[in-house]
Amino acid sequence: MNSFERFVLSYLKDITDPLLDPLQFAYRANRSVDDAVNMALYFIIQHLDSPGSYARILFVDFSSDFNTIVPARLREKLFQLNVPDSMCSWITDFLTDRRQFAVKLLKFADDTTLIGLISDRDESDYRGEMVSWCSMNNLELNSLKTVEMIVDFRKDPAPLPPVILCDSPVTSVESFRFLGTTITKECKWEHNIRSLTKKAQQRMYFLR
Repeated sequence: MNSFERFVLSYLKDITDPLLDPLQFAYRANRSVDDAVNMALYFIIQHLDSPGSYARILFVDFSSDFNTIVPARLREKLFQLNVPDSMCSWITDFLTDRRQFAVKLLKFADDTTLIGLISDRDESDYRGEMVSWCSMNNLELNSLKTVEMIVDFRKDPAPLPPVILCDSPVTSVESFRFLGTTITKECKWEHNIRSLTKKAQQRMYFLR
């Protein structure tokens, strides 16, 4: 079965890879968590060069994300990615009436991050995008594990209202371990370097 799955995966990748979202970094050749982290920081720092701007970063956690895929919606997405109708039907049939399954080809992952590059305090797109995207894709936000970090270099900025998800305010944090890299609201590397140094010292202890 594993050999057959690899064969189907290779076939689907050849068809869909040119059409995938350029900001999808998982399960793609020549892309890594470092690319995702660097791209996120690039967007944020470039935006902060504009006067009166700030960024809000929502680190999202989903509940049972792989188990909430709706086969009919998956079929629509595959069809939009030029997957032949016969293959779409075969995958839909394979997933229908199964209690547990995981699809690694599409953008369903619990390491999703929403970056709001905000000017003039207009947060309407940022606040509405994640909820609408989750509703469209049948994903349930885990508000207890979803946190936010605000990057704001403005002088004496006014307090920002919290983001409300599932009737609960999202916790605001000073730093977050994003795909293995600790980033802070100051966009500095000291915290991450200390963490790496500590881990290296622990490894060296065992080697000694």
